[in-house]
Amino acid sequence: MSNATTANAVLLVGHPNVGKSVLFHRLTGAYVNVSNYPGTTVEVTRASARFDPQAALLDTPGVLALPSRSDDERATMRALLNESSRCLVQVGDAKNLRRTLTLTAMLAELGVPMVLALNMHDEATARGVTVDVGGLAEQLAIPVLATVATGGEGIGELSGSVARAAIADPLLRYDPAIEADIAAVTAVIAEAAPHPVLAARGLAILYLGADSEVENWLLEKAGERYGQLAALRSLAGQRADGELPTLLARERTAAADALAARVTQRAVRSSPLLAQRVGQSVVHPLWGIPILLAVLYAVYQFVGVFGATTLVGLLEEDLFEGILNPGFTGLIEAWFGAGLISELLVGDYGLWTMGMTYALALILPIVTTFFIAFGVLEDSGYLPRLSVIANRLFAAIGLNGRAVLPMVLGLGCVTMATLTTRILHSPRERLITILLLALAIPCSAQLGVVLGMLGGVSFTAVLIWALAMVGVLLLAGFLAAKLIPGRRIPLVTELPPMRLPIAGNVLKKTAGRLKWYLIEVIPLFLLGTFLMFALDKLGILPAIIDAGEPLVSGWLGLPKEASAAFVMGFLRRDFGATGLFAMADALNPVQAVVGMITITLFIPCFASLMMMVKEQGLKIAAAMVAVIIPFAFLIGGLFNHALRALW
Repeated sequence: MSNATTANAVLLVGHPNVGKSVLFHRLTGAYVNVSNYPGTTVEVTRASARFDPQAALLDTPGVLALPSRSDDERATMRALLNESSRCLVQVGDAKNLRRTLTLTAMLAELGVPMVLALNMHDEATARGVTVDVGGLAEQLAIPVLATVATGGEGIGELSGSVARAAIADPLLRYDPAIEADIAAVTAVIAEAAPHPVLAARGLAILYLGADSEVENWLLEKAGERYGQLAALRSLAGQRADGELPTLLARERTAAADALAARVTQRAVRSSPLLAQRVGQSVVHPLWGIPILLAVLYAVYQFVGVFGATTLVGLLEEDLFEGILNPGFTGLIEAWFGAGLISELLVGDYGLWTMGMTYALALILPIVTTFFIAFGVLEDSGYLPRLSVIANRLFAAIGLNGRAVLPMVLGLGCVTMATLTTRILHSPRERLITILLLALAIPCSAQLGVVLGMLGGVSFTAVLIWALAMVGVLLLAGFLAAKLIPGRRIPLVTELPPMRLPIAGNVLKKTAGRLKWYLIEVIPLFLLGTFLMFALDKLGILPAIIDAGEPLVSGWLGLPKEASAAFVMGFLRRDFGATGLFAMADALNPVQAVVGMITITLFIPCFASLMMMVKEQGLKIAAAMVAVIIPFAFLIGGLFNHALRALW
């Protein structure tokens, strides 16, 4: 979708991990188009609302606070500035009303009609937190509702309340000097750069609070009068008794504290909830690591054993090799004879016998089981806790635990994960993380193939591969942290509550990811197969195999035909890994492990490479590739010789 504004838009706004996306799906019931606001890679999601097909419902990224500081917050601020908002639906955490009202206080100043949905009401009740919803609605003069998005509670009432959205009564009253500065800036904005939706006072508070998006918007809209605004902000900063943005934020916090205290009651609980105890255990210094290992072993059993052995066996051996491929081959040869067309479709590098068989019989069952496992971990609240578990480990490579989130997302798609490195706070962190993503993080399809192939060898083989990846990750990160100047930024993050995964959420996410796989990956598999066919017919592929024999056979100890897998890996790493998977019967355990280590470390797929160029520039991306390729073969060869001596 283009970045044009949408008339009659309803914006969902709220903190991270408050259930906005689940609520969005409840209110739309559709998978969505996404549009990137200029200058950021954070997605703003939109779809038609069930309660009003003429209204576009927008799910903005989670904001910790306004004025905006992070890419997520800047994307939300751009949505507020650029969309013709009919109203806002703030999604808050009923368990943490103080934090919710801190954001409400700022949104109220923007003068947009709004509704407040206090989500996760069931979890608040279980924790002994009771919110006087009616009293809060009276204090704010807007509709306030208790919802449980995961269970669908309060959704119908929320849909009806959108029509009754109202401008909230202001919560903020600053001291006379600051109020005078706000009034002066408000007057200039109202005259020189009036916003069609947002109140000038709210924009003035954000501008004085150093919101870069509001500043850029005013710079464009106010023209010559912007100098007057800049002078007023400078004067206000000089007169303030401290940092002006800090003083403004302090007032919001104080107002939220006071209101939350009036409408909230907390019952005394003798012991924490089971979900809280589980949440504490998974990040515990002692128990967290064993739990992590148990989770990884369960994923291995589900993906590597059930998906890659049982399901692949049913599809590849029984369905494709036993029924479909012989039947399709006979049909094609009957139609076209034994010529070039038949070889293109059903030959050794045939579009059906290689491309579609790889994509549907080998990869599809593996990525399906992986997406299900990933969705369960995501919906349970476990994935964000990996940032806490990884924080101490990542300190050794100059990063904090927040960097684990792009890396976990890289297990889905390295290309998209490269985009999400913008959530990191410094260029140094982004550069190190992109290097590690390109080097040692396999995407979902490749990871599934690795688990499938090595799972068929032994759990020891999987463990050796995993330890190799962790070791390379730490080694490369440690060296990069020493060579790249800068400092490590401490971890500050919020954790959602642990809960039992909701089957509907997991299945919906799995369906969306499989749709991406079918639409985007299968055409690339067919293109890669065609390139392999063309290279074979032109005699280039045999020449590459012969030229690579000293390296592939001599150093890595693999059959010389494995060179073809590395050629395929230039298009997609999972395609190359699948090439090795197809050779599994010809590989001994050491060759299987060495092959998968090398192909995992090998150059990232073409799409990821282009994203690296976009994020870091051509020179840095080229330097990364120049390091990654020889490094992959170096590590693969070292493991070959070490394993042959020990295994």
